[in-house]
Amino acid sequence: MINPMDLTGKHILITGASLGIGRATAEHLSKLGAKLSLVARSVEKLEETLSNLEGDGHFIYPADLKEIDGIGNLIDRIVKDSGVIDGLVHCAGIATMRPLNMTTYNFLHDMMSINYYSFIELVRCSSKKKNFRAGASFIGMSSIASKHGDKSKIAYCSSKAAMDAAVRCLAKELAHKKIRVNTVVAGFIKTEMYKEYIETAGEEAVDSNISANQYLGMGDTIDIANAMAYLLSDASQFITGTGFVVDGGFLS
Repeated sequence: MINPMDLTGKHILITGASLGIGRATAEHLSKLGAKLSLVARSVEKLEETLSNLEGDGHFIYPADLKEIDGIGNLIDRIVKDSGVIDGLVHCAGIATMRPLNMTTYNFLHDMMSINYYSFIELVRCSSKKKNFRAGASFIGMSSIASKHGDKSKIAYCSSKAAMDAAVRCLAKELAHKKIRVNTVVAGFIKTEMYKEYIETAGEEAVDSNISANQYLGMGDTIDIANAMAYLLSDASQFITGTGFVVDGGFLS
């Protein structure tokens, strides 16, 4: 029986692997045979993720991706430990909400650093000669916020829109290296970040937004993990430079 999303032997780097979508993606990819390098700030939470993985050959790398200048050395360590990169999944991110009068330069810079700048640097370093395998797939974790604005989400929406725009350029620039680049544009998913959003926006407002727009209901982390697995697999070899929408119908 053929499994079109078989990832046996593929080395996948996942950022934000300590919680939420990053952790769920790591667990799912391990079941599909991938060898994983996991990056996040908390070593304790990374170790929890590691304990849930199937197979062996997985490594964890505690790191703060806001320190952009350190990403190159991080990629070098990862390649040295586990070999060239077949896939990159950038799930690390923050979604703090602030109204315009509190959206200062420093706040914007922090949001862009982890959500966008680090993604570009990860792709830049991972796509260097001897760091990747031809046929590699790089994915950024985006959001319906890149296309659907809301109050107090200027910084977050902008960071995700920047990522979506960037992959259209990256896909063309890296095509000659046989590297595909996409984003996953997710709707409302049950994660820790979603819980924080409810605390800020209010449960009633969020529920009405979902019921009015995301008519398939709340998504689960496995819904996004499945999309990641597809885009990393050879089954998606004709897809690049686009935002792969997994939103329960929100943007329709």
